[in-house]
Amino acid sequence: MLISVSIICFNEEKKIRRCLESVKWADEIIVLDSFSTDNTLDICREYTDKIHQHKFDGHIQQKNRAIDLCSNDWVFCIDADEVVSNKLSALILGIDIQKTEYQGFAVPRKVFYLGKWIKHGGWYPDYKIRLFNRKSGRWGGINPHDTVIVNGKTSRLKGDLLHYSYESVRAHLDQVNKFTDIMALEYGKIGEKPSVINLTIRPFVKFFKMYFLKMGFLDGRRGFIIAVIASFYVFMKFVKLFERKIDS
Repeated sequence: MLISVSIICFNEEKKIRRCLESVKWADEIIVLDSFSTDNTLDICREYTDKIHQHKFDGHIQQKNRAIDLCSNDWVFCIDADEVVSNKLSALILGIDIQKTEYQGFAVPRKVFYLGKWIKHGGWYPDYKIRLFNRKSGRWGGINPHDTVIVNGKTSRLKGDLLHYSYESVRAHLDQVNKFTDIMALEYGKIGEKPSVINLTIRPFVKFFKMYFLKMGFLDGRRGFIIAVIASFYVFMKFVKLFERKIDS
């Protein structure tokens, strides 16, 4: 079974070793770096010599560029702040990719947030296709929210992909600010409108869905914080879209 692991990264010295340790089972590890200025590349060289660099021009573009660098048809894509659990790695290695009828496999991602694992609110199990045949699948979606699109049957694996996303609320809000900048730009390209409904109703709906319908309240104060920030995210991407239209 030959599987390539692809990772894109930029200044991830605090997290990438844990990620690389969890995928040492791979036939090869491909790292595509966006010209890190910290010790990220030094750490990567301890695990692979297949390191490439390219200017970052979008999550989708960079991740497709990374899988194009892989030698094998089957790839497992992982972010630098993620870790493959022992259960998941065993399930991956147990697949007979020569005989499987599937072209891709989704895995449940579990987020570590403010000292605890989040189990509700839409953050878990949060299935993501990460293992797929690159002849049948590519990264798509709308930046920065990329997703793998597979032409063929897919299945699910039960082992968790562990996501160490935010070290603090400040880091969470920093990402919200960064991602809503990108979303406003992308929304402008596809003709999305900063309507009154989008600015008022949709943030409220987001909070209600995450906190009540998807039972985020079961994660206590963390669940409430996550739902509020998610609502704020929706609000800010449309505010920034509105701002862009004024400036234009």
